[in-house]
Amino acid sequence: MNEQQFQKVKLESGFVAALDQSGGSTPKALKLYGVPEAAYSGDDEMFAVMHEMRSRIVTSPSFNGDRVLGAILFENTMDRQIEGRDSADYLWSVKRVVPFLKVDKGLTGEVDGVQLMKPIPDIDALLTRATDKSLFGTKMRSVIKLANDGGVKSVVDQQFDIGRQILAAGLVPIIEPEIDIHSPQKAEAEALLKAAILEQVGQLAADQYVMLKLTLPELDGFYADLVKHPNVLRVVALSGGYSRGEANTRLARNHGVIASFSRALTEGLSVQQSDEEFDATLNDSIASIFAASIT
Repeated sequence: MNEQQFQKVKLESGFVAALDQSGGSTPKALKLYGVPEAAYSGDDEMFAVMHEMRSRIVTSPSFNGDRVLGAILFENTMDRQIEGRDSADYLWSVKRVVPFLKVDKGLTGEVDGVQLMKPIPDIDALLTRATDKSLFGTKMRSVIKLANDGGVKSVVDQQFDIGRQILAAGLVPIIEPEIDIHSPQKAEAEALLKAAILEQVGQLAADQYVMLKLTLPELDGFYADLVKHPNVLRVVALSGGYSRGEANTRLARNHGVIASFSRALTEGLSVQQSDEEFDATLNDSIASIFAASIT
């Protein structure tokens, strides 16, 4: 583990940029950016266009380690370069932004009110590649839709089982059990989730650290005991479909929680914008998310 990166994530102000749209979410992200599906053909062209968008964000003067603590990359992005450097190396060496890798392979169908992660058959090889490319940590996502105790526990158990593999590889896992913002039992699911996470982090060794990526809660400050937990490096929040304004407002009311926004970060960016317009829009986005993350 890179000690400089560890101290930056633990102590510095800022937020984590989620730049990890995968195959399923990429067309929607590109459409919002002004690139219709007719503009590319097949996955190779789609990912090439997506990398251009991500590179434009990362190379922008507005994007740097003063306000952005880390960035989560899709595997395809880890394997590409930005301005002649491996993407993770560019982030850290040039921008002082700590790189993370999305490792999950998507979701299974809903059972017991939740969607578990699909198997990750090549995870050991993937973690080896990530450490070879000097990534600091990983991220993996599950979804909770209902306050089903068994379902919530199955999500958290799966996350921490794989999280221990990630810790053994020398990386810090971001554990993301997202609660659907449209859940009719959102507050009840949050209570079950917090209890299950507290049970799991209580079993970690003193030198084992995880990060948590959680949906912004219905009750302000609800995750304060996780923010303060000695085995939790940071608690970050996903925007989850909220607009940037709504996500920032909710985030600012949850002290010690920082953003890890994806769609809310890129809201308003367009392929048609000049570099000056793009940088100004991105700067406004970063400034507002940073402000909400330092409360």
